[in-house]
Amino acid sequence: MPYSTFDFTEEQVLMRDNVLGLMARILPPEKIAELDRLQQFPREAYQALADNGWLTLPYDKAHGGMDASHKDLAVFIEALGYHHPGIRVSFMSTAVYGGLYLQNLGHDTLKTALLPGMQDGSIRTAIAFSEPDSGSDAAGIRTRAVRDGDDWIISGQKVYVTNAHEADYLIVSTKTDPDAGSRGLSLFFVDTAQPGFETRPMDPLGSRSTLLNEVFFDDVRIPANRLLGEVNGGWHGLMHGLNLERILIAAAAAGGCIKIIEVAQNFVQNRRAFGKNIGEFQAVSHKFADMRMLMEIARLVTYHTAHMLDAGADAVTETAIAKVTATENNFKVADLGMQVMGAAGYVQGDMQRLFREARMGMIGGGTSEILRNVIAKRMGI
Repeated sequence: MPYSTFDFTEEQVLMRDNVLGLMARILPPEKIAELDRLQQFPREAYQALADNGWLTLPYDKAHGGMDASHKDLAVFIEALGYHHPGIRVSFMSTAVYGGLYLQNLGHDTLKTALLPGMQDGSIRTAIAFSEPDSGSDAAGIRTRAVRDGDDWIISGQKVYVTNAHEADYLIVSTKTDPDAGSRGLSLFFVDTAQPGFETRPMDPLGSRSTLLNEVFFDDVRIPANRLLGEVNGGWHGLMHGLNLERILIAAAAAGGCIKIIEVAQNFVQNRRAFGKNIGEFQAVSHKFADMRMLMEIARLVTYHTAHMLDAGADAVTETAIAKVTATENNFKVADLGMQVMGAAGYVQGDMQRLFREARMGMIGGGTSEILRNVIAKRMGI
C-alpha cells in the first residue's frame, strides 16, 4: 500500500502498518473466506481492534478518544477496507455511526453509561434509517415515535440495517410530527433487548459477514433520555455526519481497489497460456494499467477531500464527488480484475467476494444518483 504521494505523517504510516499487521494475524485469508461462507460477524477481529484501542479513534479526547482528523480516519479505513470490508463495516457501525451520534447528540448520562462500552468492544451499535418505502427519501419514513409520559413508544419497520442482529443498540430515525416532512424527524438510541423489537437477517449479494437485516418495532418503549438531540431535530442530526460518512466510504473503496489489484496480480504472475505468462499479453497488461489509474484516482480524490475537511472547508460537493468516484472506480476495478482471472475469478474465492463487496459501495451511504443530484445542485444547476 504505497503512501509516498499523499504527504502522510509518520504517525499515520505507523497506524496503517499497525492495523494491517494486527488484521493479518487475527483475520487471515482462510478466516475471511469462512466468515463469508458462514455469514458470521468478525467478532475476534473486532475485539482485537477494541483491545488495541482503535475503537477510540474517532472520539474527542474529552470522551476518551484520540480526536483523529479526517485524514487519520481515511488512512485507517482505507487499511481496513483493503484487508476486509466486513471488519471495516463493523468498525464504522459502532465507532463512527453509533458512537459519534451518541457523542454529538446524546444526553450526558447516556454518554457516560454507554461510550466506555462502545470503546472497549462490549457494546455494538447499528443505524436504522431505511424503510421498505423510503431509502434515499430519508424524510419519507413512516416509523413513528409517540410520547407517553416519561417514555417514547416506537412503532414501524426498517430494512437493510447492517449488523442489527449483532447490535446492542440501534440509532433509529422516526417521525415525531408526521405532517412536518423533514422537520418532523427525531433520532433515538434504542436498546435491542426491549420487548417488541425483532430482527430478521436478509440475504445480500455481498456484506455476508456483516448481514443486512429487517427490523420491526412493535410498540417498543424507551426512556425519554434516549432521544438524540432535540424533538423534531433529527434531520439536522442526519445531515451532520454526511461529509465524514462519504469520505470514509470513499477511503474504503480505495482500499478495495488496492486489494483487487493485488489479488489479480498474484494470479497473473503464476498463470501461463500459449507458452508464456499471461501478463505479457497486451490485452491483459492494459487492464492492469486501467486498474492502476482507477485506483490512483480513487485515492487522490479521497485524500484531497480529507485534506479540505481538515482545513475547515465546506466540502459537501467534494465529499459527494469522492464517494461517487471512488466507489464506482472500485467496482470497475473489480470487474477488470475478474475479467483478468476469467473463470478463476468467477467461482468462489477472493476475487468473487471482492466483486460482490464492491457493488454495495454505489448504493449505501448515498446512491451515486442522489450524490450526482447533490453535486449538480451545488453547482447551481
